[in-house]
Amino acid sequence: MTASPLSTAPGPDAPRPSPSRGELIGDAALDLLVERGMRGLTHRAVDERAGLPQGSTSNHARTRQALLETAVRRQVQLESRVLTPDELPGAHPTAPADTGGHSGPDGREDSAGRPDTGVLVDALALALHRYLTDHRALLVSRYELALEATRRPELRTFFDAAGSAFRDPLVAMTAAAGSAEPERHALSLVAWCEGLMFSCAAGSFHSAVPSLDELRTGFDELLRGMLGSR
Repeated sequence: MTASPLSTAPGPDAPRPSPSRGELIGDAALDLLVERGMRGLTHRAVDERAGLPQGSTSNHARTRQALLETAVRRQVQLESRVLTPDELPGAHPTAPADTGGHSGPDGREDSAGRPDTGVLVDALALALHRYLTDHRALLVSRYELALEATRRPELRTFFDAAGSAFRDPLVAMTAAAGSAEPERHALSLVAWCEGLMFSCAAGSFHSAVPSLDELRTGFDELLRGMLGSR
């Protein structure tokens, strides 16, 4: 899975129903992964963290695989709320975001007739900035689950299927921005995002989070290099 500017979740101000039993268990599982790592994730520990009667987690997710799938499912739900469609730059034509002179992969073009990349740049930068400033714990839990998936083929299959909810829209947006090889360019974007997020969340740059403007500049340079725009 990787950060994506698209989701189908309601906006941050929209009322949300009370969390279900599965969501409570998923939240507790992710908290434990962040605080204690994979070894600290047990059915009993989830019961205690979620404030549920002993045995509740086992009734919901009887095996460890089922518990991990519950965690992955909740991870996807929470990541889908980092940046919702309604918050995307350009989502409200009557109040357009400042795109630094660019328009975006919405059918508009630059002065040379090439698809403009401004909206995609702004969306990616905003999503990444939110991860690095407000949602670092989500990155840590994602890394724990991704590493465990390398040791559990059955979890890898589930993890990859869940990640397609983020990957596929990014490929589509890259194509809309003018890429002739959207799959390859989307992979480059994912690699750049993942490398930066890991470096700033768990690596040697953990105390040096880029500003929103710096992220915009980085994405603009990357996309213009890939797409050959100027």
